[in-house]
Amino acid sequence: MVVGAFPMAKLIYLGIRQVSKPLANRIKDAARRSEFFKNYICLPPAQLYHWVEMRTKMRIMGFRGAAIKPLNEEAAAELGAELLGEATIFIVGGGCLVLEYWRHQKQQRNKEEEQRAAWNAMQDEVGRLSLTLEALQAHVQAVPSQSALEELQAQLQEVHAQVCSRGRPPSTQKAPATQAAPATQAATTCEK
Repeated sequence: MVVGAFPMAKLIYLGIRQVSKPLANRIKDAARRSEFFKNYICLPPAQLYHWVEMRTKMRIMGFRGAAIKPLNEEAAAELGAELLGEATIFIVGGGCLVLEYWRHQKQQRNKEEEQRAAWNAMQDEVGRLSLTLEALQAHVQAVPSQSALEELQAQLQEVHAQVCSRGRPPSTQKAPATQAAPATQAATTCEK
């Protein structure tokens, strides 16, 4: 998804930059026509830019302490208008990049929150399943084992046989059923 979004963001950035160029041109034209704009907005940055540029060039060439003449008003107004236009384009482009960064960060936060919520849901489910498992284990331990059931069945048959033998006269008694026979068989034997 990031690969698909990146060219789109680039395209939007270039589109906004192209739209901001006419805006910058209008600002340049206004700067050239308006005296206030020219004197207080365009001239000071242009003179500063010219001074820094010339000072750097002179130091590179080895000249020290040479006085730098300021630009004439027309050249300074033109340079100031150009600087203002480029600054407008730069600010619009930088704003687009900042907005894209914020959007990406918001998407990352949302994704992390979704992952955290899924993780918490999984932990809750594991906890619930753990409690269910413990309850089932306790239930299985409470239920008597198969051998205990067989012992109880054998004891029941013995008791049944004793009860049946008390209720009948000794001459008509039949042999007691084997211990492996079920209790229902013993009950039918006693009735006969």
